[in-house]
Amino acid sequence: MKLLRHGTPGRERPGVLDPEGNMRDLSEVVPDLGGDALSPASLARLADLDISALPVVPADARLGPCVARVGKFICIGLNYRQHAAETGAALPDEPILFLKATSSIAGPNDDVWLPGNSTKTDWEVELGVVIGRRAKHVPVARALGYVAGYCVVNDLSEREYQLERGGQWDKGKGCDTFGPLGPWLVTADEVPDPQDLHLWLEVDGVRVQDSSTHDMLFPVAEIVSYVSRFMTLHPGDVISTGTPQGVGLGMKPPRFLRAGQTLRLGVNGLGEQRQRVVNDPELP
Repeated sequence: MKLLRHGTPGRERPGVLDPEGNMRDLSEVVPDLGGDALSPASLARLADLDISALPVVPADARLGPCVARVGKFICIGLNYRQHAAETGAALPDEPILFLKATSSIAGPNDDVWLPGNSTKTDWEVELGVVIGRRAKHVPVARALGYVAGYCVVNDLSEREYQLERGGQWDKGKGCDTFGPLGPWLVTADEVPDPQDLHLWLEVDGVRVQDSSTHDMLFPVAEIVSYVSRFMTLHPGDVISTGTPQGVGLGMKPPRFLRAGQTLRLGVNGLGEQRQRVVNDPELP
């Protein structure tokens, strides 16, 4: 299934994509797509529905983030071999973990807001993993069984905030709109091998990232297992699994986003995002 959320920010309703590509409303079946609604039992119930009998959502409806009420937004740093090489970083011996503020979460096609005085906002296409079962000290061999599904993530990053302002990476990762999720949450049964997915990103129509999850240093099963040793994972938690080479920071000279530019990114089978870059409209 390709699950989605539609409607105005903060008032999204659950939905599903039918085989013809129409959005169908699920709000009479499930209150939203978060928490226990993503459990195996709940997803099995949704899979048994006659989707054709559900109300059609207008094609021009806004798509919201594909997961509601995300409890933890966990990211993995330097998880692609070629990305580590382009930044001059040594390959980590263990996954690098950091948390992205849940207030950064946005819809897949919402505007990206440049933070105040930002000069180094960067792009990062990533595979998102959505947890469907409580996971604590999960062995690698069983880890994928705790995954509800997958989605596209743009792990936007302000590199000055992240790398030049002291402390940990989080302050450059959690700005408003820096975590678009979606367009869909694609259930795990439709993704037989998360290590065989093509992912890409374009800036103003020029492809700058073009890689495969095969280049991950730590695969999805190992990541889920590893994170579950340090914190209990709950249904609706999202893990963003790292970005491949081609970020602005790694270019010579580095390139960063400016207001007026556009982003287009995707992961094969999981859909595409399209974003316009604007200055933060809430700042003077």
